[in-house]
Amino acid sequence: MTDAAAPRAIVTDIEGTTSSIAFVHEVLFPYSRARLADYVAAHPAAVAEILAAVRAEAGSGDLDTAGCVAKLLEWHDADRKIGPLKDLQGLIWAEGFAEGVLKGHVYADAAAGLRRWHHQGIRLYVYSSGSVGAQKLLFGHSDFGDLTPLFSGHFDTAVGGKKEAASYAAIARAIDTAPGDILFLSDVAAELAAARAAGLDVMLLAREGMAHDGTFPAVDSFDAILPQGVAA
Repeated sequence: MTDAAAPRAIVTDIEGTTSSIAFVHEVLFPYSRARLADYVAAHPAAVAEILAAVRAEAGSGDLDTAGCVAKLLEWHDADRKIGPLKDLQGLIWAEGFAEGVLKGHVYADAAAGLRRWHHQGIRLYVYSSGSVGAQKLLFGHSDFGDLTPLFSGHFDTAVGGKKEAASYAAIARAIDTAPGDILFLSDVAAELAAARAAGLDVMLLAREGMAHDGTFPAVDSFDAILPQGVAA
């Protein structure tokens, strides 16, 4: 991408790309797990639909609240990407961000790159396995302030799995942009392969010495993607 014209749109992953994997797994996940049962007990109205979704997902319509909590904790420990769990995590994290206990980790080069590309007129989107609500919380309460105004939209697995080419084709249609005019950033080779199969340009983020086999163009920082001199 350093010698070519800039894409019309950039779609970025979060974990390992804009933000540390450790932040999600060592800060956000333990935070939500430790507070899950207490949050459900303290907010019965807010979690009523979530518990109904848990019963539907588990195929057990007679699960009581304790049973639902046990199922949610089971999914949490297995890092399952299940709608009701993600929704509940989002509510718990929202409380933590609002109280200032949590601050969203974003790499300095990622924050600078996102601002640079936005200024250049490139439309920016997020595609992550985390819910759209969780994405907005992280970027809205980041180490570098509220970054949400930089983005034109957000996508989660409601659009499809991140290792499925159809998901990237759906995103291209949703943002009304030809796949070849979109650059997708991720640290996961299988996601990049799916995006490439859908016709998107791709870039691997190989941060902190991450090994890669050269299958995809790779950089270790947003600073190396579309440097200042490349016009949109």
